[in-house]
Amino acid sequence: MDAELTAFVTTAVTALSGLMVSESWEQAKLRIARLLRRRGTDQDPQGELQAASDELTRARADGDERAAERVGERLRDRLLDTLRDDPDTARELARLITELAPDTPVTYVSSVSGGVYHGPALQGAHITGNVTFEVPAPPPPGVRVRPNQVPALTYEFVNRHSDLDRLRDVFTAGRAGSGTVDLGVVAGVSGVGKSATAHRFAELVQELYPDGQLYVDFAALRDQSGSAPAAVSDVSEALATCLVSLGVGNDAMPQTVEARRNLFRSCTTDLRILLVLDDVTEPAHVRALIPKGPGSGVLVTTHAKLGELAVRDGAKLIGLKPLDAHGGLALLDDFCPPGTVAADRAGAERLVDLCGGLPVALRIVAARLVTEDGLTVAELVEELSDETDRLAGLSLPAEELSVSAALGPSYRLLPPDAARLYRLLGWLPTGLFDAGVAAVAADIDVREAKRLLGVLASASLVERRADKRYAMHDLIRLHARERATEEEPATEETALVGRVATHYLVLAALADRAIKKNRLRIADLTALLAEVTDPFAAVGGPSPLAWLDTERAAILGVLRAASRHGRSSLVWPLAEAFTALFLNRRYLDAWRESLELGVAAAVAVARSATTAGEITEATAAEARLRSLLSRPLLDLGRREEARIALESAVTAAETAGDVQLIASVLEFQGRYLDKYDPASAVAVYERSLALNEQAGQTRGAAIAAFFLGCALDAHGDHVEALTALHRAHDALLADAEPDVRMAARALAAIGAVHDRLGDTAAADRELREAVAILRERDALHYAADPLVRLADIARRTGAGTDVVRGLLTEALAIYDGEGNPAADELRRRIAELEADD
Repeated sequence: MDAELTAFVTTAVTALSGLMVSESWEQAKLRIARLLRRRGTDQDPQGELQAASDELTRARADGDERAAERVGERLRDRLLDTLRDDPDTARELARLITELAPDTPVTYVSSVSGGVYHGPALQGAHITGNVTFEVPAPPPPGVRVRPNQVPALTYEFVNRHSDLDRLRDVFTAGRAGSGTVDLGVVAGVSGVGKSATAHRFAELVQELYPDGQLYVDFAALRDQSGSAPAAVSDVSEALATCLVSLGVGNDAMPQTVEARRNLFRSCTTDLRILLVLDDVTEPAHVRALIPKGPGSGVLVTTHAKLGELAVRDGAKLIGLKPLDAHGGLALLDDFCPPGTVAADRAGAERLVDLCGGLPVALRIVAARLVTEDGLTVAELVEELSDETDRLAGLSLPAEELSVSAALGPSYRLLPPDAARLYRLLGWLPTGLFDAGVAAVAADIDVREAKRLLGVLASASLVERRADKRYAMHDLIRLHARERATEEEPATEETALVGRVATHYLVLAALADRAIKKNRLRIADLTALLAEVTDPFAAVGGPSPLAWLDTERAAILGVLRAASRHGRSSLVWPLAEAFTALFLNRRYLDAWRESLELGVAAAVAVARSATTAGEITEATAAEARLRSLLSRPLLDLGRREEARIALESAVTAAETAGDVQLIASVLEFQGRYLDKYDPASAVAVYERSLALNEQAGQTRGAAIAAFFLGCALDAHGDHVEALTALHRAHDALLADAEPDVRMAARALAAIGAVHDRLGDTAAADRELREAVAILRERDALHYAADPLVRLADIARRTGAGTDVVRGLLTEALAIYDGEGNPAADELRRRIAELEADD
């Protein structure tokens, strides 16, 4: 009977703990004190109860759950002693609790009469009508019900084979007969398929857990209680759920978390079970529910990383990533009508890409294809390609299934400062950034940004990469942007874009100057760079060219965003600095777009300028950027656009009146004429050379001499070409800032002239030397043409097919990397070689 007495006293303590912090306590304290005084001890029950009340009030104010539990434990022991000495006191205590706390269910079994008292009581002399009591039939004696509570999957499980294998590696205690309990945590962003993976794994390993599988959905508990994460009520309810599943009746259910935790351990001592805890947000949720039975396991799913469990409890963490292209297509194929994916595989692949491989998004896409009459894969691709409408398209009308709804809980559980950073990151023009960019976006210092990014990473809302940058899934970024639009001031996005564009302008300008100090530049950034620490000049600092290449997509995104927000005065200087990358690595489409944005910005600044100096600078910028724009346009085969850009550049340069700028623009015009009017090209280069000499620009003169030599060679004046090219080569190396890259280009041109003059040995030697230097200087774009010429020489001189193919293949890789149409011709030549073999 002691178990029933303990359960009854536990219920009474819960009621009294509530009374202690209520206005009814004074009256209750007197009546309970009289009951306790029956033991005849020297203690002061009234003072004892008041001290307990004061201690409980302080514990709750401090949020000290353990201190509050200690108060309850002492009161429980006190009442148990009283009731054991005088069993009849139980009836009076039950009556007191019923009167003082009428909402408290009270049940006890009298050890004297064997009668059962239930409160609140139902009394009546006569009962008419039918009263039906439904009592679940207990299991037969000696038979234990084996729980099997993990929900079944209602759809095909795809493409998580490696993740399931990793889980098998974690949950080994059941197979090995170990005395330990396995603890595995599956973490990942909301909607990535954590629950499905856990449910599938539980289905596959049922034989390892002969005493069954328990399941607790913490998201459902939070929904029911409306409580904060790690609330005591959630843990308590989870324990109660498990205890009931293990056969503990409501009458014997302890009322405190600690008591339930201890009983759970006792109940699982001889069991080998698997406990699946879904959507956990705090380590405390897990620790309270670790069973004691050897060989048992606890499988946790969470959007938080819960690294504390790994450090303190030995949990094995498994990060779940979005599906790859193959897995995403398999999921679509499973959910869509038969033949949908096969009918438009390219469109289906694009849908997987637009969904970022996120299973919840793919399920929504599939549902729309199933339920919306006439909707095709191609139409859905077109709709979702627009970022502004993508989240709206990834939701089902009149249903709660949407990407936004899936990500909502992760966002709502963030602390306010991390939530603000999350929102602002949604406005970043890139989903890949470092802590410095995040700090600028939120206008906070870098240390604080790193701390908050750690919070977001723990919530699986960003991912920290090995290169110390952070990645944000496209759909998460759109959700963050949606939240920012709803919750941030209307002016904040434009302000953020301005801060971020300035940040990238500073770094791109420093990288540009680190690559080549002596280069024609229009933007005067002296004041902006005056007090900035140059990371590229620091010992062990990043390579400026590698940094520009790494940040290529981000800078292009910043240019687009700054253009949309009218930050023209930042756009054109950034486009000018950015071109340092493309002079070395020809990403033609990116170069073209960045310069087009820069040109438009320069024109806008000139139109809105209020002083002659501002107009002149903007006009000069237009000339410079239009001349640069001609290069990617020519390489992309857009001849007419290149011609128009150059004509406008010449006009703008002459309007600006800068001799060095005019000379530079003429050089670019000559390079256009090289292809279409070589005779005129010679005259233009000669004028550019003269203007550079007039302006005292030795490097500019050397470059003009280089292009003049190339034009003379193309025109058939090979001897004069060699003279001009040797002059250029020597001048470039003799400059105060030697330009080894351009000198190598001159050397390659000298080799080409020797080849035309029939001096094959000299041509081969100089071309090979030039290619080696260009490789060393990380300027592979300029190595492609010499490689092709070396292949021609090799074929003419009887070198093996493998040698020729190797040279052409290396050149092809360079052209493919930059999107150069010349790649098609090389592919044809390589195919001919293979056909000849």
